[in-house]
Amino acid sequence: MEVASKEQLRETVFQMLRFAIVGVIATAVHYGVYWLLRSFFPVTIAYSIGYVVAFVCNFILTCIFTFRKKASTKRGIGFGLAHLVNLGLHVALLNLFLWIGLSEELAPIPVFCIAIPVNFLLVRYVFKRD
Repeated sequence: MEVASKEQLRETVFQMLRFAIVGVIATAVHYGVYWLLRSFFPVTIAYSIGYVVAFVCNFILTCIFTFRKKASTKRGIGFGLAHLVNLGLHVALLNLFLWIGLSEELAPIPVFCIAIPVNFLLVRYVFKRD
């Protein structure tokens, strides 16, 4: 097992901070779109549309800001697959929290608290591979 240098640890911490900033932006976009569309579409559809809009913002910011790498087809596919898994997690958790009685307004909040850390691990794996 390789021991990380101080510089590697420092970069990992800053990656996590940048990921958190991008995550807050993407989450705000996601929730904002969901909030606006939930009156016009079924909740799961509104949530999914918000996810897709946030996904595009997230990929661009993740490439440029979080990992400081150029967007590529390979990264885009890996990012997309990681987010496809994450979308399934989001929808399952959203429906679980709605089922246990949380309101449509509040149900996304615990979903974000669970799914965002899982997403970091998946996306970091994608960007670390090259």
